[in-house]
Amino acid sequence: MDFQHTLSEEFHIAKLYVENIIALIDEGNTIPFIARYRKERTGSCDDQTLRELAERLEYLRGLEKRREEITSAIQEQGKLTPELAQEIQQAETLARLEDIYRPFKQKRRTRATIAKERGLEPLAALLLAQDQTKGSLEELAAPYVDPEKEVPTPEEALAGARDIIAEQVSDSPEGRALLRAYYQKNAQLKSAAAKEEESVYTMYYDYQEPVAKIPSHRILAVNRGEKEGFLKVEVQVDAAYAIGLLSGLFVKKGSVTTPAVQEAVEDAYKRLIHPSMEREIRSDLTEKANEQAIKNFGVNLKALLMQPPVKGKTVLAIDPAYRTGCKIAVVDPTGKVLDTGVVYPTPPQNKVAEAKAKLKAMIQKYGVQVLSIGNGTASKESEIFAADLIREMDCGLSYMMVNEAGASVYSASKLGAAEFPEFDVSLRSAVSIARRLQDPLAELVKIDPKSVGVGQYQHDMPQKRLDETLTGVVESCVNQVGVDLNTASPSLLSYVAGLSASVAKNVVAYREENGAFQTRAQLKKVPKLGPKAFEQCAGFLRIPNGKNLLDNTGVHPESYQGAEKLLERFGYTLEDAAQGRLEALEDQVKQAGEAQVAEDCGVGVPTLRDILTELRKPGRDLRDELPPPMLRSDIMELKDLKPGMELKGTVRNVIDFGAFVDIGVHQDGLVHISQITNRYIKHPSEVLKVGEIVTVWVLSVDPAKKRISLTMKKPKESNTP
Repeated sequence: MDFQHTLSEEFHIAKLYVENIIALIDEGNTIPFIARYRKERTGSCDDQTLRELAERLEYLRGLEKRREEITSAIQEQGKLTPELAQEIQQAETLARLEDIYRPFKQKRRTRATIAKERGLEPLAALLLAQDQTKGSLEELAAPYVDPEKEVPTPEEALAGARDIIAEQVSDSPEGRALLRAYYQKNAQLKSAAAKEEESVYTMYYDYQEPVAKIPSHRILAVNRGEKEGFLKVEVQVDAAYAIGLLSGLFVKKGSVTTPAVQEAVEDAYKRLIHPSMEREIRSDLTEKANEQAIKNFGVNLKALLMQPPVKGKTVLAIDPAYRTGCKIAVVDPTGKVLDTGVVYPTPPQNKVAEAKAKLKAMIQKYGVQVLSIGNGTASKESEIFAADLIREMDCGLSYMMVNEAGASVYSASKLGAAEFPEFDVSLRSAVSIARRLQDPLAELVKIDPKSVGVGQYQHDMPQKRLDETLTGVVESCVNQVGVDLNTASPSLLSYVAGLSASVAKNVVAYREENGAFQTRAQLKKVPKLGPKAFEQCAGFLRIPNGKNLLDNTGVHPESYQGAEKLLERFGYTLEDAAQGRLEALEDQVKQAGEAQVAEDCGVGVPTLRDILTELRKPGRDLRDELPPPMLRSDIMELKDLKPGMELKGTVRNVIDFGAFVDIGVHQDGLVHISQITNRYIKHPSEVLKVGEIVTVWVLSVDPAKKRISLTMKKPKESNTP
């Protein structure tokens, strides 16, 4: 199979680039490295496209391997004809390949195999030929009666022959392809109550929807309802029409044997084909729904990880709780823990005055500028307490509610214990909540991506596939941003291209033993970090205040000479880059001609452009170019909300049917997909992403159910002056 041609057609990428990408992957290069440092060879493909192409390549290679296995298996049976070989060669999916192979598979003992053992195969062939126009079925079956073979009557012989025909009909690749197309276009997924009790699945107690149109989140909801015993689920089609389609392939009119064949076709459909098609349809639906959910999870995770950090601020974190008190951690701008403690401003203790006094002292002592409050249990009371404290102090403090999903997972983990052995579990959570505000990416990489609270049905997903996707997202984000080689944790370093978890630990151990890295070249001295690993990781690691300015940029060491030639050609130095004196360089390059300058510097044009970007802003963090997170200084309550009220909010989760937005009342509001924009969108992620600040209007509030319905479409009455 010509993989290059197929992938070139599917991804609309020139065949030469596809060949290069395959070669780069096969050479053991990581996707982030290929995307960032091999643009000349890939046509500047982004990492998402490269990942999708790599996955598709793996599928096609698996398809080719299965094609060879099937061809070999049929050949060993002596049944491979030129026509069959061509059919196998032309099969474009695994499903089609398996359909072709089905008649040749070694089967468990079936009614048809038993009938064949009894010598009824010739009778089945006679019936299926439908050439007989005289006599009766009983007369045709009489020669096959043999009590010693457990065929005592003509009726038994005919029943066995029909079983053989039914299996042949069921195994027919043409029949299955025809019915598969019919099911995909016309089948309905139907669910009904399996028990008489209220549940979250009540809306599915009498529900049906076309298989071709059912959205992913409803497929997953129905699956979970069935798994938990609340729903009975089936795939329905017009059985008479489906049987008619099969009959058109196998039944000929005017023969004595026609009724027997028709009966066998109906039996094949009801007993063998429909149950098989139902399983296949539901499996396909689930697979597509899983892929959609995993993709959506990945999009949300990326947005969460890429939220702008709150840099240069000392943060006081509050991990809210009731009985055990709120855990406090003060963290300096570098993430170092300055102080910890416990206060009890929430029920049942309600020691508000004492808690305020303790926090005021901490805030003044350490120059705290921002409060970071976890959004879990008791967060509403803690937020009210913090807002009161800020009003009383009147010193420019602000606070932010931070999604604490996964903080307890981290604090109870081996990693949390290793990082803060002197703290108990709850104090580790408070430190994590502070650091999440300061640098979401560096802190969230310590937590299993499934636990960060931006997915749906993640525990129902195929875990291997989910892990692969989410790890790819984290890897992509870490390498896009870059990592400070002298402050990064082993967790963060392990996501850098080319560094395994064990080598990441070796990097930290080397740093602790020998002091801060002064150059990227020192990485070569780290145990088990060989030339290939260095090539893959070096460009993504940064050394602020190192010996070479280029070590604090995304310029790869292999291109240092090119960068220096570029500066030299136009009369600049690295000191000029450090002082931001390269404003004119881009125009100078354009005037001289990009292609010529690139050639003179010994690099490709895409690499030249990347070098220019990096030299203009050494040490830049691309997250700084995004709108900053929304900090608050006051609080509202659910009862304060009125329809039509305009509010600012932060998108917390984007799902198939809408988005949840934090508007500062402890309860996130839902913007349904129909309320996001006036234009048609297939999915909310086309418009919204996690962490985005949006303007919303209140549609309705249900205090009893704690539901808030929001819209992003400006109400018409708001237009009046």
